[in-house]
Amino acid sequence: MESSAQAIATNSLILIVTIVVVTGIMLGRVSEIIKVPDVILYLIAGILIGPAFLNVLSIEAFPIENNFILTFGSAFILYEGGKEINLKVLNKVKVSVGMLSTVGVVISAIVVGIVAAKIFNLPIMTGLLLGAVIASTDPATLIPVFKQISIKEKIKQTVVSESAFNDAVGAILSSALLGIVMSGQFSASKSFEELLISAVVGLGAGILVGYLLIVLVSDKRIGVFHSYAPIMSMLTVTLAYELATIFHGSGYMAVFTAGLISGNKKMFNIWLEDNDYNSTVHFTESISTICRMFIFVLLGTQVNIKALSQYWLPAIITVLVLMFIARPIVVLVSTAFDKKAQWTFKDKLFMMWVRETGVIPAAVSGIIVSMKVPGYEIISSVVFMTILVTLIVQASTTKALAKKLGVLEETEEKLLQEVA
Repeated sequence: MESSAQAIATNSLILIVTIVVVTGIMLGRVSEIIKVPDVILYLIAGILIGPAFLNVLSIEAFPIENNFILTFGSAFILYEGGKEINLKVLNKVKVSVGMLSTVGVVISAIVVGIVAAKIFNLPIMTGLLLGAVIASTDPATLIPVFKQISIKEKIKQTVVSESAFNDAVGAILSSALLGIVMSGQFSASKSFEELLISAVVGLGAGILVGYLLIVLVSDKRIGVFHSYAPIMSMLTVTLAYELATIFHGSGYMAVFTAGLISGNKKMFNIWLEDNDYNSTVHFTESISTICRMFIFVLLGTQVNIKALSQYWLPAIITVLVLMFIARPIVVLVSTAFDKKAQWTFKDKLFMMWVRETGVIPAAVSGIIVSMKVPGYEIISSVVFMTILVTLIVQASTTKALAKKLGVLEETEEKLLQEVA
């Protein structure tokens, strides 16, 4: 009987993987043709193949598989986000990035959380949980956008670094609030202490695992596993996450920190052989793409059309509060303390607009839905609407706004003027 149940679970996982990958590949190609962010198509596809319409894939039948995919997927993407950060450039804008990705996340969660609690008539802690889930931005969406247009390096590194850091901070804050909502107990001092311990332990685990494993695949004498560099990158994610979790730390902070070390290994005088480096890049990009497919398709399957039709208007109002009230406050407060960066008002306007929501909020929302947290239908509806609106409205207008505000690199700006 037990072996039969295991066989069914295995077949279920294989079925999920097959359906999502086939769907993702096809829609990824379509997105290239019609110039629409692929995650929007993944979301729509998830709705279509989910219980709401065709019922080809129902995640409620596979809760364990769902949690595994969402947890690993979000962890791996955070690892990749950490690798994108250039610590040398980051040093010039560290105050702004630090404020945006910590205080900024808290401000955004509070502003949106209070409004959401009022609009949806939710308990304040559930409202704050909703605010925390959508408070972080998305490096997986921002990085492809910035690859298409040459934004000034200072702004680019600030926004990308913020998105990577605030994903980790947003995930930690969401986890802490989720624990409070589920237990019904709240102590400000205890919650802050747990949050601090979670972040510090995660940071320590990430540094330890990240440095050790990157040395083991380097060209140094100790780099005996250099030929397994791509596989070791996946091991880095799982090992950092689990080590942090065992000692009650944040697995998300751990994988992000490990990615930060991997992406800046030259600062630690660590080098990879060219073949190992190239194979690792191709491997991790492929895994990251697959993770994005899974997270957004699965989020789509979890969208409750009945709840969405019921909450669409207050959900849009919540998104507008996030975009036009919370985000401007966050940017103005965070940059006010960074005199060294010498931000212009146009720089700040651009940073206010570029805050697409994506992978980590989607993954956290999926976990909340699978746990049937009180108010999960509302949270899921708002997250879906936030991703949809910010990607369609903000991602599609980034280039035009950058040109209008004059924040493009000079060569890019001249090229656009010649074309015009």
